[in-house]
Amino acid sequence: MALPSPASEEAKGPCREADQEQPEPQPIPVPPGEPQQEPQPLAAPAPPPELQFEPEPVHESQPTPTVETRGTTRGFQPPEGGFGWMVVFAATWCNGSIFGIQNSFGILYSMLLQEEREKNREVEVQAAWVGALSMGMIFFCSPIVSIFTDRLGCRITATAGAAIAFIGLHTSSFTSSLSLRYFTYGILFGCGCSFAFQPSLVILGHYFQRRLGLANGVVSAGSSIFSICFPLLIRTLGAKIKLAQTFQVLSTFMFILTLLSLTYRPLLPSSQDTPSKRGVHTLCQRFLAQLRKYFNMRVFRHRTYRIWAFGIAAAALGYFVPYVHLMKYVEEEFLEIKQTWVLLVCIGATSGLGRLVSGRVSDSIPGLKKIYLQVISFLLLGLMSMMIPLCRGFGGLIVVCLFLGLCDGFFITIMAPIAFELVGPMQASQAIGYLLGMMALPMIAGPPIAGLLRNCFGDYHVAFYFAGVPPIIGAVILFFVPLMHQRMFNKEQRDSSKDKMLGPDPDPNGELLPGSPTPEETI
Repeated sequence: MALPSPASEEAKGPCREADQEQPEPQPIPVPPGEPQQEPQPLAAPAPPPELQFEPEPVHESQPTPTVETRGTTRGFQPPEGGFGWMVVFAATWCNGSIFGIQNSFGILYSMLLQEEREKNREVEVQAAWVGALSMGMIFFCSPIVSIFTDRLGCRITATAGAAIAFIGLHTSSFTSSLSLRYFTYGILFGCGCSFAFQPSLVILGHYFQRRLGLANGVVSAGSSIFSICFPLLIRTLGAKIKLAQTFQVLSTFMFILTLLSLTYRPLLPSSQDTPSKRGVHTLCQRFLAQLRKYFNMRVFRHRTYRIWAFGIAAAALGYFVPYVHLMKYVEEEFLEIKQTWVLLVCIGATSGLGRLVSGRVSDSIPGLKKIYLQVISFLLLGLMSMMIPLCRGFGGLIVVCLFLGLCDGFFITIMAPIAFELVGPMQASQAIGYLLGMMALPMIAGPPIAGLLRNCFGDYHVAFYFAGVPPIIGAVILFFVPLMHQRMFNKEQRDSSKDKMLGPDPDPNGELLPGSPTPEETI
């Protein structure tokens, strides 16, 4: 048997060469006329297996984001609507029913005085404590509410708070003792309102970011409708069914709020306790670790937040005085005026207008320049409080109350957006809670101090002059917050530029310089 020739190997015809012994049958297998086919056996075996294994790790690397994963990353994008508008309606009912009752306490205050005058002729200070405790507990409980909001979520916290407020307001109708109403209306109803109110501020940040100011404005403006209607409602109920039954009717608003709070479905995850066993062996160490988790004081590391919170707390000393003592002042100074509730209606109407306008305006103002809106509102609030004793006619009081409501709307609406700007969305609940907690003591002390000044001087003139001073002081303090923030930001930029200029350059040979972390080192 003859060995195959090189020409037959290049033409891939070894079988046909065995049948035909002559080396010339090259045109019979009809090969492609390519005499040079040496690269073909080299290219055939190698590439196909490599192409099959390369794309597999590429397609496995990007998971689809879910609600849970979005909340833990910086790329979280709120839906900016949808079910969020249902949450806006529930928050509107919450703010409207709570502050509609609280801001109408001037009428309840007069009804309390009528009941208690038979026992004690000078009960202005004692009766003022009922409303002051209720409003103050909303702010005093806020740091604790922020803990429950972070751990349990907005839905559970708000629902439980609305239920407590319903119990406190309903039980106030079964007693005529002023001391018992300190607990039922002042403490129990006030604490429940705090647990129901603060989650309504936080939950809006889960559904809105770009239009957060608008959402807060809609909530505030919608709640002002309650503030307009509640004075007339309470006055009508007080004239027909007395104070005890009035409390029962008002408690139905808290019962409806309990049901609406179930719509607070959070998108950002709550801060659940993750079991960390690093060095926590004793009971004392475990308790301290949990205490640090619950009482998160990191928000106070922001200097601008500390100054902002202190300024608002200083202004709160005179904030609630007109809402408590204005009705009684009009009854003493303008004896011929019977429809004193009109003043509270004016405050509620312009408060709604101010909240809606300030929501849109704050969206167009970048960064912390929104604080200047609060500066203007506090200045006008202090001046209007001082002008109440200077009004010689009821028409002048109406004009003053219109400006009071406008300032109230601007102040309330932009509180949450400023907190988000100062500390970020993940710490906004703690920031709002500590801020409201710092407002509690001055808010509680303001109305009783004004009542004490009325008893000392025989009229409310000095009391309203006193109420105008703290908001002006708070406005001066808040004026410096954006300036300090800009100064700190410029300093950080200069420091970062210096770090980049003085940073170590990599070794031209490709090796790491001394002191640099190795690639295997965990950062």
